[in-house]
Amino acid sequence: MALKSPTTIRIGAKGQFTVPKQFRRELGLEAGAPLALIRLGDGLILLPEQQRFEQLCAQVSANLTAVSVTPEELLATLPEARERIYARRYRKTLARSTARRSSGSRRK
Repeated sequence: MALKSPTTIRIGAKGQFTVPKQFRRELGLEAGAPLALIRLGDGLILLPEQQRFEQLCAQVSANLTAVSVTPEELLATLPEARERIYARRYRKTLARSTARRSSGSRRK
């Protein structure tokens, strides 16, 4: 893909700007399409979310290949990881809920 000459746009009063029609057409962007905005030093990079997702997938795949982890091995770790995250996130909420139910039943 060849680098095209820069196109100048202006940011409006509400911080909005318009992606030129030619770019939207070439990239298949429609109204409401999600875009990722990445700060790189003093500049900004705007990427369609699908492209960002594909880049992330490629990076994850390369990292897993580098450490010799197969997709099956990775998937096998998900139930345990899910349990740890659930416990860490909801342990206090569950404990408070259980304590309220217990104290409520004692009052009766």
